[in-house]
Amino acid sequence: MKPPKKLSKRTFETIGWRENVGLPDFGISRVKAKIDTGARTSALHAEEQQRFFRDDQEWVRFLTPVNGKRKLSQVEAQLLGEREIKNTGGIPERRLIVRTTLLLGRHCWHIEVSLADRKKMEFDLILGRTAIRGRHVLVDPGSSFLAGPPRMRDAIGKSAETP
Repeated sequence: MKPPKKLSKRTFETIGWRENVGLPDFGISRVKAKIDTGARTSALHAEEQQRFFRDDQEWVRFLTPVNGKRKLSQVEAQLLGEREIKNTGGIPERRLIVRTTLLLGRHCWHIEVSLADRKKMEFDLILGRTAIRGRHVLVDPGSSFLAGPPRMRDAIGKSAETP
């Protein structure tokens, strides 16, 4: 019989099932995100997606709500690829994938997000489990906004950690 695993002495930060986060690479200082551990991949609302090339790299240009407003702003990001991702109804759909910096409270790291039409959804951003995996974060499903507002000044000088 194997001995039980020792408990880790690492500290974990508890966040709520919804949090205000920032995506500074996209000019978004604050967006309300649903933390969805049932979703593998994160998803950002994106309209009018257009692929283009810049310096022999494939990029995507899209419109997304900025700072919780329904007014859309144009954003550009280098394209990582495409993936089949199940939508909320469980139906696979092909989505473009980009990488961006996430600000969660005073923490900052890179995440991958799929671009999706989320017009009919309450949240413009879903943070899936791969975005928070390995970040010593626990999700309290009964609480909201525990991390506090995204704090860019606390992240300045810190390089965004690579997952």
